Amino acid sequence: MYQYFNGLVIREGTEGVPAENVEALFQDAGWARNTPSWQMEKYSLIFTNSTWAFTVWDGEKMIGMVRVLSDKIMAATIMDLAVLSEYRGKGIGKKLVELCLQKLPHGDWFAHTSANNFSFYERCGFEVKDLSQNGTCAYYGYIQARKVGHR
Repeated sequence: MYQYFNGLVIREGTEGVPAENVEALFQDAGWARNTPSWQMEKYSLIFTNSTWAFTVWDGEKMIGMVRVLSDKIMAATIMDLAVLSEYRGKGIGKKLVELCLQKLPHGDWFAHTSANNFSFYERCGFEVKDLSQNGTCAYYGYIQARKVGHR
């Protein structure tokens, strides 16, 4: 499935997302650097193993993406949302979040993000809860790949 948004094409699907395009988005976002060739496949596999995904294209150039992990019943998490810096501020990220929310309209949604993106998600309808109020806490483990500079 695909649709048009402000002259761009948004494609839905987890298959066939080119690894080099994902790496370029991750590098632009500051999430990846100097990926060894033997690790490039992971950028396609993260999509293949995701529940839902959308990519945004300006002609042949992938300029945005989002991927979601979900049980498809109660909860879903936006794992990665990235838009090339030169395309930010044009509503693309918000549109991607809206498309995600349509996949599970009555479920609980979470966003795996950094603190500097809280305001973006608040504008999309997410709430940043005071952890002392709801007792929810997330812990992150750092595996060896992270320690040696591979995401």
